[in-house]
Amino acid sequence: MHTFRKLMVAALLASAVGCAFNPATNRPDLVLMSEEKEIKIGREMHEKLVASTPTYNDPILNAYVEHVGQKIARASDRPDLTYYFTIIDSQDINAFALPGGYVYINRGLLTYLQSEAEMAAVLAHEVGHITARHAVRQKTAATGAGVASVLSVLVTGSGVVGDVANLWSTAAVKGYGRDMELEADRFGAQYMYNAGYDPQSMINVIALLKDQETFARRRARVEGKKQQTYHGVFSSHPRNDIRLREVVEAAGELPEDKKITKVEYYRERTDGLVYGKNAQESEKNRFNHKSLGFSLLFPDGWNVENQRSAIVGTAPDKSATMTIRVAKRDGNQPADMALRGVYDVRSLEEDEALSQYRLEGHTGKLPVRTADSPDRVAVLFYGSRQYILEGKIAEEPGDQEKQAEYDNLFMTSIRSFRPLRKTDVVKPDIKRVRYVQANDKTTFSSLARHMEIGEYAEEQLRLLNGYYPRGEPKAGEWIKIVQ
Repeated sequence: MHTFRKLMVAALLASAVGCAFNPATNRPDLVLMSEEKEIKIGREMHEKLVASTPTYNDPILNAYVEHVGQKIARASDRPDLTYYFTIIDSQDINAFALPGGYVYINRGLLTYLQSEAEMAAVLAHEVGHITARHAVRQKTAATGAGVASVLSVLVTGSGVVGDVANLWSTAAVKGYGRDMELEADRFGAQYMYNAGYDPQSMINVIALLKDQETFARRRARVEGKKQQTYHGVFSSHPRNDIRLREVVEAAGELPEDKKITKVEYYRERTDGLVYGKNAQESEKNRFNHKSLGFSLLFPDGWNVENQRSAIVGTAPDKSATMTIRVAKRDGNQPADMALRGVYDVRSLEEDEALSQYRLEGHTGKLPVRTADSPDRVAVLFYGSRQYILEGKIAEEPGDQEKQAEYDNLFMTSIRSFRPLRKTDVVKPDIKRVRYVQANDKTTFSSLARHMEIGEYAEEQLRLLNGYYPRGEPKAGEWIKIVQ
């Protein structure tokens, strides 16, 4: 009787939340949402991501990635789904996918690939995660019979994403585990074959990523630091992964004259790609005021507006603001007294003195707060002026933990206030990947001596060209350099 009741509950759940046939896995799935809901969730996550993360602004390269991605998507098990392909402007070597058709590849990974077929391998792997609905299936498996909790996490709108930090910690970005990653490889290899790309290019991508991992490990050991590795595409594979080779071979062998590799075409499209940290990545939301001579870092993704009487930074979801106003300093009045005078209060809560970048100031919270009053205030003395900074939450978040998160954001901005530096207004020297032909005297060590890309210049050139840890280019071979 007990078993019968469990079966009935399972049947009711299947009918309530949808038991669908997955075209990729070729078996039924107990899924907790319709495709429409999956797309809606993916769209919300995508909007959250692009509002907080810079995307790479190169129309030609974006169109190229989109073209190859759509070619893979049409050859997939869910060709009727609308797919979107985005280049993230980050030097990190990564790629990932969000539910509902959203695929991302980092600029950093594109610099190390050698052909269109290798790029197709990365995109196909991520499309495989989408067609197999890994985001939904993993959450279902993780929570077992807790359907209500799954629905609250996956189906509700704002609960899906939470904040940007939560988004970056999701399995969609950090990986799905060995079995699902291998499944994405299997689907991806088949989609490559269907689209005319050589599935063996997946093996090439594994090799270059493992070289990156080896270099990161050696560098961490030399510098005595914790190793930082990429996550994402193919991260769960060892270099000589028998299971990966089996799924690649199972996809099929294309005739030599039918295999799409496109090394030269990829070279043309990626010539000039930004190398290393872009200006946007390094304190990308730092506001510099040239006439007043100060600089302040707003939280990532916030919109900053220079209004007539104040500078106002606003969170993407309008949940909070950070305001800076300037006034004349009142003689030698201490900072704490000046701050209390601005708000006409006798005391402050959670207050502390500020001493940063040779500037003195004070911060705290008002003892009595109204709907219109700020949640965190500060004053900083700079020359004959005093700068008043206010952090305000649009609506009280309710729980103390969330309030503490906002206060931490405000304090981070307040502590970043400093005098403007020359480097803040000088346009940074952006380095780009260029292709040249080697001659019979070309070596990576000689090239490295002429490139300002850090103390590991030779190793980086070898990684860029697939020659790590040894070997030299042949005369006439096209190689990547950094200028």
